[in-house]
Amino acid sequence: MTETYEAVVIGGGAAGLSAALVLGRARRRTLVVDAGEPRNAPAAHMQGYLTRDGMPPAEFLAAGRREIERYGVELVRDRAVDVVRDGAGEFEVTLAAGRTVHARRLIVATGLDDELPTVPGVAERFGKDVLHCPYCHGWEVRDQAFGVLASTPMSVHQALMVSQWSKDVTLFLHTVGEGELSDDDLRRLAAAGVVVVPGEVAELVVDDDRLTGVCLADGTTYDRSVLFVAPRAVPRTGLFERLGAELRETPFGTYPVVDETGLTTVPGVWAAGNAIGFAEQVVNAASGGYRAAATLNGELLFADLDAAATRA
Repeated sequence: MTETYEAVVIGGGAAGLSAALVLGRARRRTLVVDAGEPRNAPAAHMQGYLTRDGMPPAEFLAAGRREIERYGVELVRDRAVDVVRDGAGEFEVTLAAGRTVHARRLIVATGLDDELPTVPGVAERFGKDVLHCPYCHGWEVRDQAFGVLASTPMSVHQALMVSQWSKDVTLFLHTVGEGELSDDDLRRLAAAGVVVVPGEVAELVVDDDRLTGVCLADGTTYDRSVLFVAPRAVPRTGLFERLGAELRETPFGTYPVVDETGLTTVPGVWAAGNAIGFAEQVVNAASGGYRAAATLNGELLFADLDAAATRA
């Protein structure tokens, strides 16, 4: 028989676990479906989360799972492969292992994938000395020799941002032409002291398990100990598409249209965390999951009260 839950949370990262904690404490029968693919898995530590600064992501998630278990929330390590809205406005969720569950309401916190530049060494060093966010990692690598690997002209913004953490910054244009930089770009780069190097990057130089340089296609090597890159965000929108949710195009990927609580254009379906945007950090994701869950709980409460009043 298909099991029925008041809420199914798809995704067990910071957003999903935060939502589940709120729902469990609200005495809602809740299931978390977690494929075990957190976006920040390559990072040794997470930063900028008050009282949890420097905590390993895996340790953070393990603590969250223990907390939701205390309130009777179920967690299954599986993947939601399909979801269908029924005639009553509720949902049938199909899992990869073959199980189907019924949900009165859904929170989708499936996040996104980071598609890295295809330069040898980048994927292998990502989360170590190849980084993407100065707010996440800038303090830990401050004052080192930074490189920034351009992927679009917008990489100029990244080079300018990281110059706050080091005054030794080199922007490798890679596949971006010099003519693609605006006069304002050049003026700001010069003001920040950022060195601009044209030419395609061939590979990273690694010695003793640490980045030591960036090698261009012409063989020129620049000594660098940290490289910032801008991954292409690939949001996991499959479930939103199956439900017919309205999506919006942004410079950082395609995301569902949501209101201030995370409610999508599909009644009864909320989105949270990196499912709604590229820049949602762990602390933002947890906040978004909390807000979505509190709103979901209130909606269910008043729906049930109105139904009871009608029957009376």
